[in-house]
Amino acid sequence: MSSRTRPRKTATPPAPQESSLLRWLKERRITEVECLVPDITGNARGKIIPADKFSHDYGTRLPEGIFATTVTGEFPDDYYELTSPSDSDMMLRPDPDTVRMVPWAADATAQVIHDCYTKNGEPHELAPRNVLRRVLAAYAELGLRPVVAPELEFFLVQKNTDPDFPLLPPAGRSGRPETARQSYSIDAVNEFDPILDLMYDYADAMKLDVDTLIHESGAAQLEVNFTHADAMDLADQVFLFKRTMREAAMRHGVYATFLAKPMENEPGSAMHIHQSLVRVSDGSNVFAGETHAEGEFSPVFGHYLGGLQKYVPQAMAFFAPNVNSYRRLVFGEVSPSNVHWGYDNRTCGLRVPLDTPENMRVESRFAGSDANPYLAMAATLACGLLGIRERLAPDAPVTGSAKELGYNLPRSLGEALDGLEQCSELQALLGERFCRAYISVKRKEYETFFRVISSWEREFLLLNV
Repeated sequence: MSSRTRPRKTATPPAPQESSLLRWLKERRITEVECLVPDITGNARGKIIPADKFSHDYGTRLPEGIFATTVTGEFPDDYYELTSPSDSDMMLRPDPDTVRMVPWAADATAQVIHDCYTKNGEPHELAPRNVLRRVLAAYAELGLRPVVAPELEFFLVQKNTDPDFPLLPPAGRSGRPETARQSYSIDAVNEFDPILDLMYDYADAMKLDVDTLIHESGAAQLEVNFTHADAMDLADQVFLFKRTMREAAMRHGVYATFLAKPMENEPGSAMHIHQSLVRVSDGSNVFAGETHAEGEFSPVFGHYLGGLQKYVPQAMAFFAPNVNSYRRLVFGEVSPSNVHWGYDNRTCGLRVPLDTPENMRVESRFAGSDANPYLAMAATLACGLLGIRERLAPDAPVTGSAKELGYNLPRSLGEALDGLEQCSELQALLGERFCRAYISVKRKEYETFFRVISSWEREFLLLNV
């Protein structure tokens, strides 16, 4: 009897496993996806695509020129030296940890922050998110992880469709705009309850860890504090919060502005960044002193403080990235004037709060609310890391008013860019190509601003010189 070999069964290849991100979109019946990329300014660039196309075309592309574009939409003269000669595309990959609903959208819409890569799969050097990631990787090599907690100030103002007219505070529930300083006033905050309730609803829907809300010293000036966490996560949250706050205000016929100095006779708005370092191995705070006595700190913290004192002036272009930023710094009543530090001293640019050893930290008060959160956090952490590498020592703490010790920060965007251009240490840590592009873009913005003839010049110089 002849035997016959049975045909071998071919195993059916397993179906490709659906990603958690695509499952998230399907479970919520998402119809559109906003693919977001934070640009140099800190605003959202990207594409809105149908959810079914997102599931088939996992990710998307954008020209790398978005990182060499000024806030006015212009290009620096060396644009084709900063980007590739072909002005090519970047490959975008969604970060699944950042997916959130867009709570104000009429249809079920998701938003996902994307990372930018070259065609060879390398992180793109000009993307602000990658700049921060580069600094965090340098800390990881030391077995350390930065922990931050930003405090973000902003103003609510009346809608302003004519840029020649000054901004004005909006009317609250009482029908009257604020005219007096109302620091920490509960009733003053309650004037804007409808806007703030909507903001909190949006923030809850997006899982933004907005902690405290207070009224600041300016008319209709508010501040939100975020719960301390990983630096990348908090930068993402500040990036998304700005968009959220603007939308909540707009729904009530009001603007929310993060301009550093929006009104001549009101204080400026800052983004104070609390920062500490923990060991990856055990989660302990490496800034705390050995005996845990009040005010005692470790040698690492001393080096970190010394790095901030040495390098913050050269990094000011990231903390004060716009021409308007220096109106807050140079003429601000409560803004920092120098790099002195002190215990619980708000007149210092570097304030060390009195807290438990586990919460030992420094609050950097230099950044304006107009700063790109990724770049502001990357810059302040880079300054501290350089201090650790160079084993720098801080000055003695200031117990009186640091304002009396003079102003020793850059006075203009042009001066700040000169300082960054001359600082090879910061450029090496943040990325030389990125710093070159950033300086070029910001110089173009500064030149564009300088071409504008102001009403002050026409009023006082037209017939008097």
